[in-house]
Amino acid sequence: MRTLLLLTVLLLTACGFHLRGQAGMPFDTLYLDAANPKTAFIADLRRNLEANNVKLVSSAEQADVVLDIVSEVPEKQILALGGSGRVNEFQLLYRVSLRAHDLKQQDWIPAEEIVLRRDYLYDDTKILAKEAEEALLYQSMRSDMVQQIVRRLSRAKPQPQ
Repeated sequence: MRTLLLLTVLLLTACGFHLRGQAGMPFDTLYLDAANPKTAFIADLRRNLEANNVKLVSSAEQADVVLDIVSEVPEKQILALGGSGRVNEFQLLYRVSLRAHDLKQQDWIPAEEIVLRRDYLYDDTKILAKEAEEALLYQSMRSDMVQQIVRRLSRAKPQPQ
């Protein structure tokens, strides 16, 4: 068993595999400008950026890069109805519009919208369980969104004009 574990570790390291650690950022300071700065998403994003050694500053003038979170919108759509007209399936959407730029208004991440989707089956005889499932799905999407934005920032660089 021990030999198998050692062999697995050796194979993984030989192919270049390594655990994802902190994202190295191509800038030192960032100003986070959000349409609604009091959301759980913005709090999670701040924590994640600070964990990646990004110094968050209190004004755009002090920052190497400004990250504008233009909007953050959770949505819910009906995907399927049953024969009796009851909802059988929902699709949850989580949209974030953003742009990153420097003080010269040079884009680091051009304006874009990131959309995450999750589908789930619905049963109106289990309302409380399905509401809890929906809340967990939104929480998972929010966490995924934060990770995507941090990865985009780690690869960002000034775009040619």
